[in-house]
Amino acid sequence: MLKTVNILNKRARFDYEIIEKFTAGIVLAGTEIKSIRLGKANITESFCEFSGLELFAINTYIEEYTFGNQFNHKARSERKLLLNKRELKSLSRSVQAKGLTIVPLKLFTNEKGMAKLEIGLCRGKKTYDKRESLKEQDTKRDLDRIKKAF
Repeated sequence: MLKTVNILNKRARFDYEIIEKFTAGIVLAGTEIKSIRLGKANITESFCEFSGLELFAINTYIEEYTFGNQFNHKARSERKLLLNKRELKSLSRSVQAKGLTIVPLKLFTNEKGMAKLEIGLCRGKKTYDKRESLKEQDTKRDLDRIKKAF
């Protein structure tokens, strides 16, 4: 009945080593959910930041709804993420103590039609790690081609 939306942040998987994943709800205003359901969102340049005890997704781009009126939403704004208090405390401790980063990985709609954001607790990769991951992708692609040929 509902078309599921999956907007991926492929750049995050290349730039960061993902340690732990969380699924968070997003506080949306007005016509933002309609734009997300149309697939008019981008999370490649976004990141998550704490403001007090709350977590916000910053620099997340959700295009303005074309059929909206004067009460349309802003394309780039801070959007509050909804997590359990226990999850928020553990995330804030690991970000402060270990120097890790929280990065959005996937924006999707669940079976009820609600927008969710999969975030990851990440550690930045060095350039040699990125080269290794590229080599692994190339060898995997070559092996898949060989398997397909036989």
